[in-house]
Amino acid sequence: MTITVITGATRGLGLHTARRLVAMGHTVYLGARDPGRGEALCAELGARPLPLDVTSETSVRAAADHVRRETGHVDVLVNNAGIAGAPVSAPELDAATLLEVLDTNVLGAVRVLRAFLPLLGHSREPVVVNVSSGLGSLAAASAPDAHRDTVPAWLPAPAYATSKAALNMLTLQYAHALPGMRINAVDPGYTATDFNGNTGTQTVAEGAEIIVRLATVGADGPTGGFHQLKGAVSW
Repeated sequence: MTITVITGATRGLGLHTARRLVAMGHTVYLGARDPGRGEALCAELGARPLPLDVTSETSVRAAADHVRRETGHVDVLVNNAGIAGAPVSAPELDAATLLEVLDTNVLGAVRVLRAFLPLLGHSREPVVVNVSSGLGSLAAASAPDAHRDTVPAWLPAPAYATSKAALNMLTLQYAHALPGMRINAVDPGYTATDFNGNTGTQTVAEGAEIIVRLATVGADGPTGGFHQLKGAVSW
């Protein structure tokens, strides 16, 4: 039995990833800030509800304790929870907006990893997938015309892009420190979800494919990488 925890899993990429992994035989804990919505979706999917607000240390610790009591271990952790922040240009960005985005997209992932690493340590083949974005690529940001495969259209999202660049660095730091785990960042691509007002150019199924692929790697799979369906993404 593969035990999988997905944060921010009640909509979009997180929900579709949960649906795919349940169909593949995973026991999926559906992380949800709204417990009622989480329970309703779990009844539909055959997943297990997990109240989880990544911005709350108390909530994250309680979620980890709950999974520990029920299973004793976690095999796959997908850090998917994230917010976009206000669509403003860099000169318009204020510290409060940036802090709010970092608190969910970066500090949230750190809180979850800190709480769940002991459970991952009890897995034979532990896997972590950090859902990032091509907007977090410094290479693409510095030369967008040369990286249209990563970011087809440049967007004014300095807080979001900064948070994903930070998440990429954290991915490398954890991967170096924990060579026995498969820890990767993924770029789902510009996917049509509520997150972006359904303006993306690909379906949720297409976007979730790379998350599912990296969530199901074995002990001989890649680690410390930044991946999209087309291959490696330039850091």
